[in-house]
Amino acid sequence: MGTEPNGLGPGRLALRRLRRNRSALAFGVLFMVIVALCVAAPIWSHHFAHIGPTAGDNLSQVTVDGKKKDVVSPDGVPIGPTWQGRYFLGAADGNGKDLAVRLLYGGRNSLLIGVGAALITTVVALILGILAGFLRGAVDGVISRMMDIVWAFPVILLGIALGTAFALGGVNLGVLTIGQDSKWVPILIIAIVYVPYMGRPIRGQVLGLREREFVEAARAQGMRPLRLMFSEILPNLSSTVIVFFPLMVANAILLEAALGFVGVGVRPPEPSWGTLIGVGVERIQTGPHLAIVPGVMLVLAVLGLNVFGDGVRDAFDPRSTIREER
Repeated sequence: MGTEPNGLGPGRLALRRLRRNRSALAFGVLFMVIVALCVAAPIWSHHFAHIGPTAGDNLSQVTVDGKKKDVVSPDGVPIGPTWQGRYFLGAADGNGKDLAVRLLYGGRNSLLIGVGAALITTVVALILGILAGFLRGAVDGVISRMMDIVWAFPVILLGIALGTAFALGGVNLGVLTIGQDSKWVPILIIAIVYVPYMGRPIRGQVLGLREREFVEAARAQGMRPLRLMFSEILPNLSSTVIVFFPLMVANAILLEAALGFVGVGVRPPEPSWGTLIGVGVERIQTGPHLAIVPGVMLVLAVLGLNVFGDGVRDAFDPRSTIREER
């Protein structure tokens, strides 16, 4: 008779499930490729396009099929894709900005804002969720009502309202001052908006964990509430955080694109996928590539993160339908 396999912990079992989910891994690789391309934006800008993300050159010409062609036509129509290093995806607007360069730099901004907002959301949601679920009573009531207020507003409408308010004068909290053109403005807006979407599930899980035997044993040994929350409860929330984080990043990138599209996200002349789509929609008839290219990049990035996040969720779900085989 064969020997029984050694016992595996939940983490290793989850990794085994994830390795067998090839579609999730494929989309995760797709997202990492997009990240790598955006990180390499300065290389493309310096060595191939020879133009920066905010620089315009509407008076120059490029060679297309052996013929010289204006980057921007006399009536203001930007050139389409040239499939060469310079203006590889065409000009981004009537000022002759390179769309490929702005697409990659815009991706850097969108990814930076998405990851930064998701990190802040995760930290704040963990703190509020643990405090509300463990202490209960008045603390739970105050925190839960605050999250309910944010939860009651549609995400995009609340984001636009906060973005418009912060765009008028920035953020001034005395010890903290953020200019209206800073990328911290959309990061903070998105982080605030999504706190209830992560904080409420964490609170519910903490309510169950605080009644578990290992917490009662630690309390009986004289462990103080603060130490109980962050040494006993917090480690048991790691799988929840791992599952939520990629989904939070995807949602944050989408919301940033929506804010940029309506003009309350990344401020010009800095690019982002949302601002590029907004500019492209204005020229959808004369230059459809201006909206299609950043739209496709946004869809691929969000799709890759969502499918990978679903795979991570299935991997950490003990009721997953993925078979375990040696």
